[in-house]
Amino acid sequence: MRKKGKKYKEYLFVDGYNIINSWDNLKELSSISLEMAREELIEIMSEYQIYSGIKIIIVFDAHLVRGNSGLVENIKGIQVIYTKENETADQYIEKTLDEIGRVKKVRVATSDWLEQQIVLGRGGTRISARELELEILEQKKAIKRKKEREDAQEEILMGRLDDEILKKLNKWGENQE
Repeated sequence: MRKKGKKYKEYLFVDGYNIINSWDNLKELSSISLEMAREELIEIMSEYQIYSGIKIIIVFDAHLVRGNSGLVENIKGIQVIYTKENETADQYIEKTLDEIGRVKKVRVATSDWLEQQIVLGRGGTRISARELELEILEQKKAIKRKKEREDAQEEILMGRLDDEILKKLNKWGENQE
C-alpha cells in the first residue's frame, strides 16, 4: 500500500457499493450503468487522495461472482479491490483492519451501522457516506478559495509591472513554447 516510496500516515477504506448507493449522483448514475458509477467514484477518490495525502483503497463486493478469485487494480493511484467469491467488502476491510488497524491510522467509509461498530472495535475509525461526501466538498471549496487568492495575488503583482516589462515577459514566454 505504498506509492513510489511514499509512506501514508492515514488510510481510508471505502466500501464502494455502499458509497455508490448512498450518494445521490452516484446512485442515479448506477441506475444507468454500474460501471460508470464505479469509474466516477474512483475519479472522485483519486482527486481526494491527491489533495488530502490520504491513501484511498476502494473495496467492491464481488462475493457473488462464481469462481472469482478476487482482483486488485491500481487505477489513477487508487487501489481498487474486488473481493473474491464468498468474501464481502466488509469481511475484506475487517481482515485488513486486523492486520494494520492498531499500527496505522485507518478510517472506513461506510454507512452500514454494524460495520461501523466492528471497525471501531478493530482499531479503526468510521466515517459515514454523507460525512465523506461533505469532507470532499469542503476540500474542493478550500482548493477553489486558495486558487482564487493566488490568482488575485498574481493580478496584484502583474498590475505593478510596467507595460515594457510585461511585453518582454510575454515575448519570452512565447519563445519558451
